[in-house]
Amino acid sequence: KWESLFKRRELVHVDAVKEFYAKMTVIHLKKKYVVKSSVKGIGIEFDHERLATILGVLGRNGICEYIKEVWEESKYTKPLDITRRIANNETLTAARRVKSSEMKPFQRFIHFLVMKNVIPRFGKRDTSSFMDLTYMDHLMARRLVNLPRVMMRHMSYVISMKDHELPYGDWLTM
Repeated sequence: KWESLFKRRELVHVDAVKEFYAKMTVIHLKKKYVVKSSVKGIGIEFDHERLATILGVLGRNGICEYIKEVWEESKYTKPLDITRRIANNETLTAARRVKSSEMKPFQRFIHFLVMKNVIPRFGKRDTSSFMDLTYMDHLMARRLVNLPRVMMRHMSYVISMKDHELPYGDWLTM
């Protein structure tokens, strides 16, 4: 269902993306995020279900963890197991970030896809974050990822930072 999202769009309205993020607020409700903004005086509001509809993807199921520093074990996330699989080293004794040089070509491709499309960022592209590893593992195992919810959590994080790439510009202006 995600294939259409990875087709490169030539036209991104950079000024509209900047205005969208400059005016954006994220409201955290019980188990829901609501994004509010405006561009050229037109109000924009959506939750993850509406974003799923806009993007044409499933938006109700799947992992949507947002891991920054502490990588905790959960039902679907076993940090040491994931590290061993992606580093291709069963002898590792602790979960850690994995360098792209330790990955097989397919894993590097999935890492690139995650860094550029799922959780876009600039810098530190030669080493995977805990979040990268989690989403790489889920994609390679063909487990569901709740992309709209992940996107909204990442957007919320980005507006709290002073210097961060503005993600999803091509999706926001499609």
